[in-house]
Amino acid sequence: MAKLSAASVEDMKLAAAHANFITDQELHPEYIVPSVFDKRIAEAISREVEEAADRTGVARRKRATIDSTA
Repeated sequence: MAKLSAASVEDMKLAAAHANFITDQELHPEYIVPSVFDKRIAEAISREVEEAADRTGVARRKRATIDSTA
């Protein structure tokens, strides 16, 4: 298992910042900050951070798939 380094933490932070949770149709001047009640945000960010952890070798286990329709 890889050691948690500053570089891997930075990769995970960047992945969270770049998570694509807003569609092109939603982008407009009145929609600057997404709603805190939009469940897609947490799901998109956690998925991107998980992938960054896998890429950098610091993930300890694979995440179970979550059914967001439940």
